[in-house]
Amino acid sequence: MQALYNQFNQLLELTPMNFFREQHDTINWDVRILGILGQKGVGKSTLILQHIKRAGNEDESLYIVADDIYFSAHTLLDTAKAFFARGGKYLYIDEIHKYENWSTEIKNIYDSLPLLHVVYSGSSMLDLKDGGADLSRRIIEYHLPVWSFREYLNLRNGWSLKPATLEEILQGKVDFPYGPERPLKYFGDYMKKGCYPFSLEPEFETRLRQVINTTVELDIPKYAKMTIAATRKLKKFMFYISKSVPVKINFSDMARDLELDRDELPKYLEYLEKAELVSVLRMKANGDVILRKMDKLYLHNPNMAYVISGEQPETGNARETIFYCWTKQRYETMESPVSDFEIDGKTFEVGGRKKGKKQIEDVSDGYVVKDNTEYVFDNQVPLWMFGFLY
Repeated sequence: MQALYNQFNQLLELTPMNFFREQHDTINWDVRILGILGQKGVGKSTLILQHIKRAGNEDESLYIVADDIYFSAHTLLDTAKAFFARGGKYLYIDEIHKYENWSTEIKNIYDSLPLLHVVYSGSSMLDLKDGGADLSRRIIEYHLPVWSFREYLNLRNGWSLKPATLEEILQGKVDFPYGPERPLKYFGDYMKKGCYPFSLEPEFETRLRQVINTTVELDIPKYAKMTIAATRKLKKFMFYISKSVPVKINFSDMARDLELDRDELPKYLEYLEKAELVSVLRMKANGDVILRKMDKLYLHNPNMAYVISGEQPETGNARETIFYCWTKQRYETMESPVSDFEIDGKTFEVGGRKKGKKQIEDVSDGYVVKDNTEYVFDNQVPLWMFGFLY
């Protein structure tokens, strides 16, 4: 067990404390068991290690990685018991989705060690209802999204810009230091690589490609218990999507193009959406009813489009992708029957600087979301401002 402590102390020493995501302060760290889920690479491990350092209880804490070779001969429950016997109070388990029967182990820890606090992190694919143990009433889970434009600016420039509500954004009330700085100076770079905390590292594209490949080739197949043949089909489907988005979902056409069984594709799409590699925009009907029909398909964020294709993605696609990526983190975002998106009864048409109002001219509460502009004018709102929603 000493090896686990050694690794923990080494990681703790290397953890930077110069920038904290605000999500840290929204988490109730005092609950007995909590989960932090999110796409691979968004900073879950760093957030946990930063919390340990900030809390100042390193001597009573242990951070472990669930796929460590140590667990080929030891269970999580046995490790938790040994840690507690040594006076441990706070156990942090990273990459828990890589541990077989993780939910049963967590339930056993919960039942056996009532004084132990456990925090685990894992893939956004994890589902307590599918975990094989009744955990939904025992655990609180939080979701950590990709980085917003505001967070990217704060990390890159050492700023402390504050988030804004949708209403504040529509009025142009965004905390940006106009004068010496211009938002469009940074926005293009953000669209290429700003969604991840490793955006400032020199090997960004290589690392993001590794994130995507690991998720498709290892994480999803392990979660879904896929065969090698099924994994190959999943990769083929993911590559097809990356070259086609945004696209109206038609499984029959997709199956024909890919030479795959149509009945397999809905499940593959469900896995890719849960893993936050793709986003599905659904349509709303009759005011309140959300249709089960899945309507429009995007990659999760434009950084992926740049990395997978190796070239500049179609501009209109990138704009819609990032708008949906941001807004769905805070609001129920649906496909509009007359335009691109609908949020809380408001209609949004996304386009470039010259985008007109034709598609929303008969809409009572409609807005044109424009790229390459800096200020709100009438019902025309700069795209970059929506990157301040969180």
